[in-house]
Amino acid sequence: MALFAFKVVNSSGELEEGLREAVDEAALIAELQAEGLMPIKVSPSRGRTFLGIHLGVKQLRLSQKEILLVTGELATLLDSGLPLDKSLSVLIELTAENEKLTKLLTRVLDKVKGGSTLADALQSQAGVFSKFYINMIRAGEAGGSLGSVLVRLSEYLERSRELKDTVSTALIYPVILMIMSFASLFVMLTFVVPQFTEMFESAGQALPVPTQIVVGLANWLQSYWWLLMLVILTTYVFMSYQLSDPVSRKAWDARFLKMPLAGNIILNMETANITRTLGTLLGNGVSIISALTIVRETVSNLTLVDAVRDAEEQLKQGRHMSDALLDKAVLPKMAMQMIRMGEETGRLEEMLLRVATIYDKQLKVSIQRMLALLEPVLIITLGLMIAGIIVSILLAILSVNDLAF
Repeated sequence: MALFAFKVVNSSGELEEGLREAVDEAALIAELQAEGLMPIKVSPSRGRTFLGIHLGVKQLRLSQKEILLVTGELATLLDSGLPLDKSLSVLIELTAENEKLTKLLTRVLDKVKGGSTLADALQSQAGVFSKFYINMIRAGEAGGSLGSVLVRLSEYLERSRELKDTVSTALIYPVILMIMSFASLFVMLTFVVPQFTEMFESAGQALPVPTQIVVGLANWLQSYWWLLMLVILTTYVFMSYQLSDPVSRKAWDARFLKMPLAGNIILNMETANITRTLGTLLGNGVSIISALTIVRETVSNLTLVDAVRDAEEQLKQGRHMSDALLDKAVLPKMAMQMIRMGEETGRLEEMLLRVATIYDKQLKVSIQRMLALLEPVLIITLGLMIAGIIVSILLAILSVNDLAF
């Protein structure tokens, strides 16, 4: 899907703008109109992304922490017996220090007082709340259990945040170690080794082969460091382009899943995400077809998106979801067997949530295993490279001393 920038007029007559992914402009216009918004302008976004953050277009967005805060506080207020409008008013007072959050909640409260449901009021805040979130709220309102649904939503968001934090925290140390390793090598080759070059040249003796290699590499880096930077920048631009194109990104996503260690981490993370989202939606009365449609939007790996889409289509034809997923052979076999067991026993929701818990644990084990291998490999590799540079310099110094005597 492509990224589009849009401007709309909401039901209050206010102008709103934002970013949203869609198949094409017509699909986005239809989606905005279905939400009760009047599209004024829809165009391909020229904004760039950095680490998943959209740049270049101003848009009201709430962080996952802010959404979790709103969900948890609203659930507590509703469970205490307060009506929805009063709960929103209290929540606005509690978040008075956050101007962005206060403005959003005020608009939601105005729509609720005007007769809208909470789900419709949240949906009108274009691009802020996910379809998963809105459909959960809508199911809770339809079943008269909005408070309990908000509690489950809060638990879901908390577990999802813990899952992402686990991955990002685990990657901090290896990334820092790798950056420091390359920085150390670059400094030694461009600043330390050249200090000895003049001494070696004045000795008038052929240098040992290891020293010639190190000195040659140092000279190359001094003269062509810009070429190295250009290669890195070109690689970054190429990969950004590849991952922005749906066809090439699908091919890369398939390769990522086949990578040793990293592929296992991606698969465990996506399996936990798919099963938890699907189980939570089914537990709140959302039909399985609608739930699978929503799940597709929460999955980032396009290979797995295709598997979920195929399961959705085959489910419409009367097949079991587990059979369709087994045919694709992308999700772990144990997860598929547990899902099949849930379908056969009529406890699919419970089994899906159990699978999510299992693969949360599997993810942590996979990360620990990767770190246990990656850290010593990086340290040993860096040590060997620095030792090689030092030994090559020492060999040259010894050869110069032998010439002097």
